[in-house]
Amino acid sequence: MSFQTLGLSQPVLQALALKDYKDATPIQTQAIPTVLTGRDLLGIAQTGTGKTAAFMLPSIDRLRQSDRRAGPRACRMLVLAPTRELASQIAESARAYSRFAQIKVATVFGGTSIGKNRQDVARGVDVLVATPGRLIDLIEQRYLTLNEVEILVLDEADQMLDLGFIHALKQIVRLLPARRQTLFFSATMPKAIKELADKYLTDPAQVSVAPSSTTVERVEQYVSFVQQNEKQALLTMMLRAGFSERGSMDRVLIFSRTKHGADRIVKLLAGSGIPANAIHGNKSQPQRERALAEFKGGKAKILVATDIAARGIDVSGVSHVINFELPNVSEQYVHRIGRTARAGAAGVAIAYCAPDERAYLKGIEKLTRQQIEIVPLPANFTVEASRIKATRTAAPEPSREERREEERGQRRFPPQRAQRGRGRYASAVKPMGDSRRRAAGR
Repeated sequence: MSFQTLGLSQPVLQALALKDYKDATPIQTQAIPTVLTGRDLLGIAQTGTGKTAAFMLPSIDRLRQSDRRAGPRACRMLVLAPTRELASQIAESARAYSRFAQIKVATVFGGTSIGKNRQDVARGVDVLVATPGRLIDLIEQRYLTLNEVEILVLDEADQMLDLGFIHALKQIVRLLPARRQTLFFSATMPKAIKELADKYLTDPAQVSVAPSSTTVERVEQYVSFVQQNEKQALLTMMLRAGFSERGSMDRVLIFSRTKHGADRIVKLLAGSGIPANAIHGNKSQPQRERALAEFKGGKAKILVATDIAARGIDVSGVSHVINFELPNVSEQYVHRIGRTARAGAAGVAIAYCAPDERAYLKGIEKLTRQQIEIVPLPANFTVEASRIKATRTAAPEPSREERREEERGQRRFPPQRAQRGRGRYASAVKPMGDSRRRAAGR
């Protein structure tokens, strides 16, 4: 459906024309008319389906029509996002969409100067995009108030809960006017998210473009069963040779469960002569922005990331997503592979599954209601893996901090017991002892 038919104003349509946007996506077609009426909205949509425009375009029109201006240290529309990257991208889109609407947009998130944040909100802003932590810092220091908020948007609400923002959300919502429009967007709808939506929304309209927790239809999904300590060899071989006939690996996003694991992958790839960057919570904001800019611009074709960065990586042309380690939270798999096959393009997702990760694979397939196609290891894998191991510097054993990071994830999201005996998830090896875990880099 054309944007022209959705009731948007001419200034917004002009901005869309500059970006060469003509046809609305399904989530935009369903959400925009409802948001324009001022009704609360619960939106369920996969990543990469155009959620930002679905809530930002009609909200810009509503802000224009109310003909108000925010007072000092106040905002009229508050958008909460779980990560810095996502907040930055939402704000970038908001500025583009409001180019002819005279709407002031600002961002506040960690890793940036809080003094600069204070200056940005000092005279008031129309649209404020924020992460919960930095927003609360500004409120507690009395540099920002929320009593003028007309529209609240919770974007990627499921990840906010995964990252432990529930208490921050409750604190923020208590400071908002009771009379407001609330727009709630999530890629998945577990029970905790449904309860949160019921608490914050009033008689909401619900729009959904795909069943909860389904994966992007145009993503081809594959899994290879491999020992934990052989994953690096498989990754190196795959990046060098490409993934069979399934398209060239033009831009590859690799996911690790931990920050230290991501850095270790980058170092080991560098030892094999393959350049890559990492992006995760231990990186400074300039480092994260530089890594993402190089990936977007094509200067670096490989980016290694953790789940905390998954929702904020909106890069067109990601040809492959590699799950170097399967997520111990099944829903994260949906968000990871949603980084490819964006804007109607095709994409490939490959998972490396070690024997001790088969319970995670089982959980993912149960959540997504589909079996992932098994791809056998290359015919010459054993010989080539031995050669790669012999020619590269051995990976250091994980530090105490690395082991603690992994253990925290295991305690918070304990895996189910893998099936034994015959079947898809049967393990052909004995449980790992301490020495084998160390050898596998765990």
